[in-house]
Amino acid sequence: MAESVLDPAEFRSRVQSVVSSVLRQEGQLLARISPDLLPLSEALEEFLSGGKRLRPAFCYWGWRGAGGDASDPALDDAAIRAAASLEFLQGCALIHDDVMDGSDTRRGRPAVHHRFAGLHRGATWLGSPETFGVGAAILLGDLCLSWADQVLLTSGMPADALQRAKGIYDEMRTELMAGQYLDLLEQARGGGSIERALRVVQYKSAKYTIERPLHIGAALAGATPEVHAAFTAYGLPLGEAFQMRDDVLGIFGDPKETGKPAGDDLREGKRTVIIATALDRATESQATVVRTHLGDPALDD
Repeated sequence: MAESVLDPAEFRSRVQSVVSSVLRQEGQLLARISPDLLPLSEALEEFLSGGKRLRPAFCYWGWRGAGGDASDPALDDAAIRAAASLEFLQGCALIHDDVMDGSDTRRGRPAVHHRFAGLHRGATWLGSPETFGVGAAILLGDLCLSWADQVLLTSGMPADALQRAKGIYDEMRTELMAGQYLDLLEQARGGGSIERALRVVQYKSAKYTIERPLHIGAALAGATPEVHAAFTAYGLPLGEAFQMRDDVLGIFGDPKETGKPAGDDLREGKRTVIIATALDRATESQATVVRTHLGDPALDD
């Protein structure tokens, strides 16, 4: 492929092609194990279709920006596949996040744990549909996590490039899980300072969404420490802004656009930067109103 600007729609199509190919291959393995595993394949095919593909895009353009040779078709395809591995990590993060938040929907469809609870309920199986749904969602997220590694390591990138990128990839996963736990902790503690809320934003979203994908792309291209530092200076603030915009949409967004009911973050008791800022600036009586209603599942619009 010639050195040129890649059309965003074409990029998303190439990433989707990788995702679909992996799902077909892994779906065949699941089918050989048992036909009862077909609902897992179907759920992932639906869940991982579409989307903005932000993380793969930042990884791929990090590679290109750091000197990756897109004029070599085989190497360019390998870079796309390596970048696409992040979609499986994102699948894991979203599926597990919906379980932890008790979310009903994702992208306008039932969240995965609700989908499998419905499967249980419709089949009139024994036990709790909700418990079954949560268990199935956890396992489906785990599958995505394991496939993410597999897709990266079989991407076709040179071994030395993969060795450079893998350490950053592993660190990113740890940062993501740490950010998820800090998010849970803030909700359990009832929230805190703006600084603590920003720490959650940084590790749960900003680094994982933009900074680390750029770093992985840079590592695949053999970039210098100066390039990594430049990507941090660009990616971290942009990632923080991206998450804060998402937090605004979580309260005030149009459900037709977000795929989730308006105000869901308030019903779920999310201790976002918005809430921390509101409490920091509120009078005592105003803060009492916020604390009283935050986390109320019956909260209306």
